Amino acid sequence: MQKSLITLFFLALIVTSCKSTTAYKDIVYTKNQAGEAVKMDIFTPKKTSDQKNPVLIFVYGGNWNSGNKNNYRLLAKNFARQNMTVVVPDYTVSPKADVDEMTKEIAAAIQFTKKNAAKYNGDPRRIFISGHSAGGQLATSAVMNPKYGIPENTISGIILIDAAGIDMKNYLEKYPPTSADNYDVTWSKDPEKWKQASSIYFIDEKTPPFLIYVGEKTYPSIKLANENFVKALQPFQPDVKPIMLNKKHIPMMLQYFCRGAKGLMRP
Repeated sequence: MQKSLITLFFLALIVTSCKSTTAYKDIVYTKNQAGEAVKMDIFTPKKTSDQKNPVLIFVYGGNWNSGNKNNYRLLAKNFARQNMTVVVPDYTVSPKADVDEMTKEIAAAIQFTKKNAAKYNGDPRRIFISGHSAGGQLATSAVMNPKYGIPENTISGIILIDAAGIDMKNYLEKYPPTSADNYDVTWSKDPEKWKQASSIYFIDEKTPPFLIYVGEKTYPSIKLANENFVKALQPFQPDVKPIMLNKKHIPMMLQYFCRGAKGLMRP
């Protein structure tokens, strides 16, 4: 399964065609706790066959207090060119929402995608979810914490790109949240809430297959969190190993915006 995840995810790094795409923008998939519409974009290959595409939900990062789906349209188009249906949801960021509300919205995006994938030539039986930085925490928590109502067997795989926050309880016990970066709002000061948001505590035999990419030059806290996560995951997925790339945190994401990029090293 790990090799199939690699094939799916890195096709977009070896784009050579000029295949055009169709964009469906600003689709309302839920409302936030303030009653405001929360939207997503969906991208598909313009020329489609009768065969349904695998679906990739991409959750962007931004330290839980910034980010916008509009910034990721080139990334989504690059993946869609490789016969994928690509979903990029927005979510309400801090201080307007805490991490629990953000995760509920990502779970709603997954449910919407499952119900509507076929309308966009996507296969609801082949849904993958990926996240960079804070998006990795939100993606994993939405799938793995049962409180969000996503049956884990409905997700074909999870792909992490320099994910942050997947062992957030460990981090916040060392560095308690303050008003910097709105962490006091995002995380609260309740260790039980930190645990609920840390997907490392929800790994079990039902956890979907993982593909984990980490930058060799990324932040030490991200390296440590991913090391801890892999150790906890290996009893259930013994073949999983972090794939280290010679990049810093932001370039780990920027690589997917490059058309014509060469394929990266694979295990």
